[in-house]
Amino acid sequence: MIKVVRGNPTPEELAAALAVVRARAAATAAAGTGGAPLPPESWSDPSRIARSTRPRPGPRSWARTYWPL
Repeated sequence: MIKVVRGNPTPEELAAALAVVRARAAATAAAGTGGAPLPPESWSDPSRIARSTRPRPGPRSWARTYWPL
């Protein structure tokens, strides 16, 4: 269902918008799933952004964290 929220489109504009939506839906249906989408708990997980791990600090790294005044 398409609902016009603002403006006053002409019948030709509505027909063009509907044609685009129907063509997109048909292309998506014809392409199939392609791959399983990630479940919501996976794609919203912030840790997936940083997939690689950071290098571990060295044995004397604690000494470099202090900055004298």
